[in-house]
Parts: sequence; C-alpha cells; structure tokens
Amino acid sequence: MNILLYLLLLIATDDKYAEKIAAHRQHYKEEFLTEKNSPLKAADTGYLRFYEPDEKYKVSAEVVITKAAVPFKIQTHNKKEKDYKEYAVLKFKLKGKNLELHAYQNVNWEKSAEHKKLLFVPFTDDTNNKETYGGGRYIDLSIEDIQSGRIELDFNKSYNPYCAFAEGYSCPIPPRENSLNIPIKAGEKLFGKEDHKEHH
Repeated sequence: MNILLYLLLLIATDDKYAEKIAAHRQHYKEEFLTEKNSPLKAADTGYLRFYEPDEKYKVSAEVVITKAAVPFKIQTHNKKEKDYKEYAVLKFKLKGKNLELHAYQNVNWEKSAEHKKLLFVPFTDDTNNKETYGGGRYIDLSIEDIQSGRIELDFNKSYNPYCAFAEGYSCPIPPRENSLNIPIKAGEKLFGKEDHKEHH
C-alpha cells in the first residue's frame, strides 16, 4: 500500500474514533442534567476535563469468569459499605505490561432487569492526585459486551465518581487489587472548577 494512502487512512480512523469518544462524553455531560441526585448543574459541565482521545488506551481484555464468587463489601468515601461480588478478572496488555482488573456486580442489582448485566470496574493508577481524581475512576461494562471470552476495555471512557465533585455521596473506593502501577492518561481528569463546594 502507498505510504501516503496508509497515513490518510490512519488519520481518518483516528478522526472517527475521536468523534466516537466526543459523542460519548457529550452524553456523559447530558446525564448530569437528567440525574436526580447530580452534583453538577449545566454551567458546571463546562469545567469537566478530559485527556485527548487516545486509541492506545483501548485494549482487548481476556475475561476470566470467577466461579462461585462470594459477595463482599466495598468501602465508600462516606464510610458506608456496598455489597458486590466479583464477576471476572480482565487480563490485558498496556504499555508493554501485563495487567489485570477485577470486574464486579452490585449484589442489589441482581434482580433488576435493567442493571443485572452491568459490570463495574473501579481502578486507581499513577495519575491519581496529580492529573486525575485521587479517589480513582470508574469504567462501566456489560456482560453482553463479552465476545469469544474477550471484552473491549476503553480507558478513554473512564469517568469520575460523584465524590470528585461534591461531598456527601457514597462512592465505592477501588479495591487494592484494582490498583494499576502505571499512569493511565486517558478518560476524565480532575474537575476544573476549584470553587465547586456544593455539599449534598
């Protein structure tokens, strides 16, 4: 293939992916305006900050289903606890390292037709307290996204818990097993409005 044509195709692919992430983030911002307990108002969404879309942070992860998972409690930022159980371990390679994250299911959602297939992946990384929220970030997945034992794990879609914007919320703290010892420069950054001090 002609090198120039290859580069043009590569740029077109990057642009298409960037558009996809932009649409995802726009939907994310709009959800703050429709959620009953949202910590942000319309004017605040302009202070949401994100890394530039980077497809290198979209990886294919092997899904190792956890058999006979036992429910356990995850601590939250307001000292409460929430009941989860591990659904699977996601194994992947990023920046030349073999890594893994644990995907959880909220025990209280098991009987909900709308939520029972949701997977919750909270994590921390080396950008926390520097460029991203110190309490870690979240990725939402679905059991339906698993194909042939693998799932797409896109850190560009990682987002902050409500606790990053205001106090008083019960946000799960990522378990230590979901601590990544590399910087994940993708997804949502620190909130850009320093004087946002609303309490809920």
